Amino acid sequence: MDRATDRLRQYWLLARFDKPIGILILLWPALWALWVASDGKPDVLVLTVICLGVVLMRAAGCVINDYADRDFDPHVQRTQHRPIAAGKVKPKEALIVFAVLCLCAFGLVLLLNIYTILLSFIAAFLAASYPFMKRYTQLPQAYLGIAFGWAVPMAFSAQINSIPPVAWVMYLAVVLWALVYDTMYAMVDKEDDLKIGVKSTAILFGAYDRQIMAGLQLIILGLLMTVGQMIDANWPYYGGILIAAGLSVYQQKLIFHREKALCFKAFLNNNWYGLAVFAGLVVDYWLR
Repeated sequence: MDRATDRLRQYWLLARFDKPIGILILLWPALWALWVASDGKPDVLVLTVICLGVVLMRAAGCVINDYADRDFDPHVQRTQHRPIAAGKVKPKEALIVFAVLCLCAFGLVLLLNIYTILLSFIAAFLAASYPFMKRYTQLPQAYLGIAFGWAVPMAFSAQINSIPPVAWVMYLAVVLWALVYDTMYAMVDKEDDLKIGVKSTAILFGAYDRQIMAGLQLIILGLLMTVGQMIDANWPYYGGILIAAGLSVYQQKLIFHREKALCFKAFLNNNWYGLAVFAGLVVDYWLR
């Protein structure tokens, strides 16, 4: 393998393009928002920009996360083989890759309205600052939710040039949803994080982690039900919510004994959660 090909491969791994779960779990809420904002008929340009923007910003988030964690990752079993931690990508290279990804995403946003362009600066700040939160707060997973969920108001603004109340209810649901699934993710690294002094909700919640997440999952379902009432949803949407509720119960079963592999499986299962809600929306608006 020549040097150029190897560099591209390392950058591909750095941006986690080989692990699309992060893209999907960020994309579902954006699609929820876009379908509601457009009454099930999103503008093709807006849909394209939002989808590509999610891919690029998720990649940028992964790159800046690995840059921020470059001193921690070598000491964590799950992350010690990441490109920067393994010495295959230099920190300065990572910053250049991050900048290129952000510029590409910003170029896409310039195709949309001024309101969305302004919101994109907040999105960029949230994405760039999130990785450093685990040093200063016990709730970095909540901050991740704030960052990931920002795709919701951006989707509304891109489609209808405003952010109605239903968008903020959906945004809160997404923030809490990310808090839950990223806590499941953090449960995998809990032992290593305790050793190296990294903060997380998995550590903060302690012995009550499952109970707190169960409570949050109920609140999320309640917020999604509220969204349904605000948009006059019919049975397909609520059917999707019912499936999501079943998946919440399944995730609780997976994390019951706090086994690392099963906690990670519970995290991955949230992809189907997001799909269930989206499928319900699609069918609902299609039948209308």
